[in-house]
Amino acid sequence: MSNSNFTQLNLKPALTNNLESLGYRSMTPIQAQSLPPIIDGKDVIAQAKTGSGKTAAFALGVLQRLNVKRFRVQSLILCPTRELADQVAKEVRRLARQIHNIKVLTLCGGVPMGPQIGSLEHGAHIIVGTPGRVHDHLSKGRLDLSELNMLVLDEADRMLEMGFQDAIDDIIEHAPKTRQSLLFSATFPPKIKSIAERVMSNPTMVKVEATHDSSSIDQRFYKVTDAESRYQALRQLLLSYQPESTVVFCNTKKETQDVADFLSNEGFSAAALHGDLEQKQRDKTLVRFSNKSTSVLVATDVAARGLDIDSLDAVVNYHVAHDPEVHVHRVGRTGRAGSKGLALTLFNDNEGYKLAMVEEYIKTSTDPQPLPSDASVFQPPMQPPMVTLCIDGGKKQKIRPGDIVGALTGDKGIDGNAIGKINVFTFVAYVAVKRSVAKAAFAKLTNGKLKGKQFRVWRERS
Repeated sequence: MSNSNFTQLNLKPALTNNLESLGYRSMTPIQAQSLPPIIDGKDVIAQAKTGSGKTAAFALGVLQRLNVKRFRVQSLILCPTRELADQVAKEVRRLARQIHNIKVLTLCGGVPMGPQIGSLEHGAHIIVGTPGRVHDHLSKGRLDLSELNMLVLDEADRMLEMGFQDAIDDIIEHAPKTRQSLLFSATFPPKIKSIAERVMSNPTMVKVEATHDSSSIDQRFYKVTDAESRYQALRQLLLSYQPESTVVFCNTKKETQDVADFLSNEGFSAAALHGDLEQKQRDKTLVRFSNKSTSVLVATDVAARGLDIDSLDAVVNYHVAHDPEVHVHRVGRTGRAGSKGLALTLFNDNEGYKLAMVEEYIKTSTDPQPLPSDASVFQPPMQPPMVTLCIDGGKKQKIRPGDIVGALTGDKGIDGNAIGKINVFTFVAYVAVKRSVAKAAFAKLTNGKLKGKQFRVWRERS
């Protein structure tokens, strides 16, 4: 498709007008390639990374097909994690702003069943959820898919990696045979091919190469011998490069926790992100990393999916990824939006074959470099520029970001430029402030009022 303007698509006027008002004019490559067949009603397999605009591609397809007057579940979007499901639901609602009386419902694990059961009784047009929880509701007869005409599997490779194969198979059993199916995946392992063959009919294949320019990423490889030298190499690299925000990718949950604990003990501002964390802890960890009050996030690939983080100074592969595509996916998170990225990979002799596969795939030498000089190890670890303050009140108490900004800046308050990201959850709110004004900001929130009430405030520490 030569012209990549949304107006070239035969979309409903409500969608076209809303895209215009949101400032969406030209399509990203994945949108330009996948939207025409999606709108034509074809099954589509699309290979695209996080950050490529894929969510808008399938969300527009879902909304184009929707009949609002028919108050039944017409579309189901499955995602691997709650964070991604929340992000997708938010995007669907944003794109549907000019369609009235549309109901989008999220069904995810890690939150109480009760409110979801109540919402299901009231009905919905579009369900966005994780396979486990959607399957739970289906098996108890609380969710009816008999009028489903569109099924979307987002980040399908991760859902399979996380062990959702059986739940997905069962959900597909409950869906009508005549429906449109869309499958989005960053990588394309054999398992995906087999699921695609079972659930799709004559699909159109769309593949978009990595959206980042890999030449803007400086890739370096370092050889280690044993577990201890791996730990020390990581410490040395972080001390030498002093990146403000880094994701360290590990291959297992246990290793993720061990590496994060090691870094914390060494004085780094580090936190772990893996599947064994409770939702509350996950939320807090993500908030602190994205608002720059934690410098190092140690994560598994699965947990890092759907991370909405704008710019990473560095990515470290603590072990070589099992699959070269995963390696590219990991390092593609740094060096975005025109900035220079840094990707550091640690490997030992046993990982030689995986490294050879990566070298062939990225067409770049993986020859090891010497570790930075020992002088760097006498530097103190990077201090995050921000500090997170937590307020014991959230959406339930009608607190909005504007209220927090007002409380901080009003009457001899702190400068508005010293305030970073604000996240408001159901019962709690987080605000990032520059380290230099943390005490003043804490005093202002503790002694001041939000919505006419005083709330308990504390400083989040890793």
